[in-house]
Order: sequence, then structure tokens, then C-alpha cells
Amino acid sequence: MYILGLSAYYHDSAACLLRDGEIVAAAQEERFTRKKHDEGFPSNAVEFCLRYAGITIDEVDFVAFYDKPLLKFDRLLETYLDYAPRGFRSFLKAMPLWLSEKLWTKDKISEQCNYKGKILFTEHHEAHAASAFFPSPFDEAAVLTMDGVGEWATSSYGYGRGNELHLLKELRFPHSLGLLYSAFTYYTGFKVNSGEYKVMGLAPYGEPRYVQKILDELIELREDGSLRLNMDYFNFCQGLTMTNGSFDKLFGAPPRKPESQITQREMDLACSIQEVTEEAMLRMARHAQKETGAKNLCLAGGVSLNCVGNGRILRERVFENIWIQPAAGDAGGALGAALSVWHQYLERERNVKNLNGADLMKGSFLGPVFSNEEIKNFLDGKDASYKYVENISETVAQILADENIVGWFQGRMEFGPRALGSRSILGDPRSPKMQSEMNLKIKFRESFRPFAPSVLRERVADYFEMDCDSPYMLLVAPVRENLRTGMTDEQEKLFGIDKLNIPRSVIPAVTHVDYSARVQTVRREENPAYYDLLAAFERLTDCPVLVNTSFNVRGEPIVCTPEDAYRCFMRTETDYLVLENFVLDKRKQPQDENAKDERWKTEFQLD
Repeated sequence: MYILGLSAYYHDSAACLLRDGEIVAAAQEERFTRKKHDEGFPSNAVEFCLRYAGITIDEVDFVAFYDKPLLKFDRLLETYLDYAPRGFRSFLKAMPLWLSEKLWTKDKISEQCNYKGKILFTEHHEAHAASAFFPSPFDEAAVLTMDGVGEWATSSYGYGRGNELHLLKELRFPHSLGLLYSAFTYYTGFKVNSGEYKVMGLAPYGEPRYVQKILDELIELREDGSLRLNMDYFNFCQGLTMTNGSFDKLFGAPPRKPESQITQREMDLACSIQEVTEEAMLRMARHAQKETGAKNLCLAGGVSLNCVGNGRILRERVFENIWIQPAAGDAGGALGAALSVWHQYLERERNVKNLNGADLMKGSFLGPVFSNEEIKNFLDGKDASYKYVENISETVAQILADENIVGWFQGRMEFGPRALGSRSILGDPRSPKMQSEMNLKIKFRESFRPFAPSVLRERVADYFEMDCDSPYMLLVAPVRENLRTGMTDEQEKLFGIDKLNIPRSVIPAVTHVDYSARVQTVRREENPAYYDLLAAFERLTDCPVLVNTSFNVRGEPIVCTPEDAYRCFMRTETDYLVLENFVLDKRKQPQDENAKDERWKTEFQLD
């Protein structure tokens, strides 16, 4: 039996295919269209899933969509009526898309997919909850979902056991932890639904000087984690911005203009909202534990990508074990919808007893894969200079140890927002210059943004204050005390970005300004090629850690095909490109006219 799951029309559209309950394939539409966070119907992702499974759309038994458009439209109309006549411009802007597409989602699915079978709809937070619990390694767990908004729900908690999942309580729009964080994303000059990572990365440079003001004026945060926003300060219900003039007065200035200089004020705002968000996440988790009595927790929804908050829940031992859906945002809703149909609508059994702690996501390596033959044909068509290398791990380990930056393209593409060692840019974490070089010369992004370490699972506790699996880079942990580099009295007095280039540990390229790191643990069972590379690097350097960042530049989705990878390689200062068994040295490549095209950099600077 085949079930096709879909998410679309808001951001990060995606498709997922199940065969008898097993995840066969999943991918975001952005990877094919090259439009970041593409919200359009995921036609290309659907085509890929069917092609990978070797079936046609006629063999699909059910299509599942990740929310209920009529309920969402109901919320939209009620909100506009509540705020009328304010918000008329916003209403006029939203209606054409609703009247032409979103209200007719069922017809659109039939038309776009040429599908004549049964189409089912889950509620948005039900899809998030299903994506969190059903692929997890737990037979029983509490489930917590947190995002901006679905139909009406903005957060929910519940309980899963076997093939059953029940949501117990929900928080409703407009009172939303996700929208509160997005309001500060907008106010600090970053793009909503994509810049939240930047706020999280900026937070350690600031001081929490606005925390009390946020708690006194903007949000009533209760002991159980529920909250109410003071809507006098927000504009997202009736306008085209997240905040309003009252918000500006509260914090003494208008929002920062995108691309303008980041000041200490933005750093302090980021630090403050991060602290409030972590406190809310902790209270929600504690309440879910108290109500369910569970020892395990599953997380999904966009706020669950806040890996600093996840790390707090882990360190404070609210639950014994935590599992976070790697595609926690809207993309994962496609997977949740499909799994909800399999386990709840069809009441099919779920057995995790023989997994030995592993999950059902297959490392999240669920996207396209390319053979050496396909790659060779592409490279020959480009007149590229390359070497075929049998023992790729030993060769690339030496290249990395020589402080070169490597584009690493191996196996199936990752599903979700993180590169996990399949479509990654890699570097030596021991290099003090690696963080700034990768940010400015490779990624074309803000210098303050941290990079994540990949580490052999069996060595994680030697480098970080954690000893559990973190395969999806969704937990932050401190670097161990004995590996940290002490600061001088003069350095201790520095503020903000001035702290950026001070080495913090023996692995400075992945140690953030507060000595934290967003850790990815790697097991051989999930990604043998990447594990072997880390092991080879450890044999060479006695360091089982690599810098791992996504293979893309700012404003562009992660690369999908060899062509995407080659183009990114040629237009950045990446030293080497590894496409399966082929190694390309930048110095030996034919001159690419586009490599000197400054429009490439400018385009992404403006994002």
C-alpha cells in the first residue's frame, strides 16, 4: 500500500511516500525549483518520490494533506472580522490566493497529480505530532508541538502509545510562541520564517536586558507554559508586518532595516527573546511530563528547530529521552500526514521493539541519489578536471587536515533544513580562521553565525557535555571545560561582535561565543561514508570532529544534483568538491565565466 503525503502553500512545501508504512522517499520542493522555502505545490517532489519508488500515481492508495484549508480559512475570516476595518489591505492581499488555490486544495491535488483516488486531510498540529511520534524510537512518549500557527492551534501536547496518538490540549491563535519569536526576527531586521536561526545565533553576543520588559508588557507566561500575547504591540493579525508603532516605542526605535549594521541593541533583543522562549519551552515540557507521566518526549513544529531550547530541556532532565523530528517545520507535515493515515485512519500496527534505539527516519537521507556513472557523464559534459578515488575517506581526510574547505556530496539528499553529511560543506574545526572564512568566502552570510560540529557518536562525550544521540543537529551542548581556551582580562571586557574572533577551545571553528555547539552525532549504520571520513580524520589528526555546514550559499536551498553542487563550488571559494568517488581541485577547473559574476554574491546579500 502506498500513501503520498503533501504539504504546500505556506512555506517549505514537500512530498513524502510511504510503502506499507515504511518511509521510502521525502523531499522539499525548494531543492528542485531552487527557490528557497518554496511554498508552491510540490509537483517536482511528488515526481521524485514516485520515480524513486518505481511506481505511477495510479498505484497510490491515499494522498494525505497536512492541514485543513477550510478550518484555516475560518480562522482567517474571523480574525479579519475581529479587527475590521483595520487589516483591509492584508485581507485584499490574501484573498486572491485563497479563492484561486487554497480553498480548492482537493481539486488542486487531483489536477496537479492527475490523481483519481482518495484524498484525506489531517489537522496541522496532528500532522506535526504524527511526524514527531510515529518515526521515533519510543513505544510510548509525550508529544509537544510548537510553531507559528496551524488552523487555530499554535502549540499542543499529547501522548502516543503504539499506533495511537492523542492530543490533549492546545494553545490557540493569536497567542503563539512561534509568532512571538518571529516578531523579534522581523524587528531585528531578519526575514520571518527563515531568519529565526540568525536570531538564535546572535543571542549569545547580547545581554538579556529586555527580558523583564517582554514579560511585563508583551507576554503573560503561565506556569504550565501557556501564554497570552498583548496584541496592542503586534500587527500580524491585521497588517502586513509583525509589529507596530507601540512595539517601536516600547523598545525605543523602529525595526532594524535589513542588511544594515547590527548593533548591540539587536544582540540584546535576540538574547532576551531567546531566554524567554527557552523558559516557555521548559514550562511546556514540564507540564506535558506532569500531565502524561511519560519518560520520553517527541518534538515537532518550527519552534522545535530552536536547538538551544531543546538542549535546555535535555540538560534539565525534564524527560529521560528526547527525540526531535529532523524536518520539524512544515516540510515534515507531509510525512506526519501520511503516517497519520497509516497508523490512525487505517489502524496499522507500529513496532519499535527491535530498533535498538534507532528511529524510523533512515538518518533523514530520503532524497535523490546519483550514481558515479551519472556524475561522470555530467563532469565530462562540463570538461571538468577530476580524479576517481577508490578510498575516498583517506584522501578527503588529508585534504581537510591541510585546512582546505570541501564540498561533500554523497548518497541520498537530506530531508529537512539541516545538512547531515550528504550535502555538506566541511572544514577542519581546529582551524581558528575556518569559521570566518566559511561564512564570508563560502556562504556569503553574516560573520557572527556559528557552525556545527559533526562528531563520531562514541566520542561525543569526550568533546561535549552530553552523551546521547543527536543525529539531526537539533541539540546544543556546551564544549567540555577541559577543552576550552581561557580568556584574558582584556578579552573578558569585550562586548558583542568584538568577541567573534577570539578562539574559545581546541575546536574554535565550532565553538560559539558562549562555549556552546550545535552537535551532530554520526553512527556508521546511518551514514557509512560520512562516518568513515570522520574516522579517517581522527586517525590522521586525533580529532573525531569536523565542521559541517549545508552545501549552499546564503539565499539558496541546499544543493540537490551534481549540477547544483558544481555550480556552487565554482562560484564560491570552496577548495575541493567531492562527488561520490570523484575529487575536483578548484585550481584545475576550466575557467567559468559565471565564477566571476558578482551578481551571484549580490543576489544573496540582498536576501
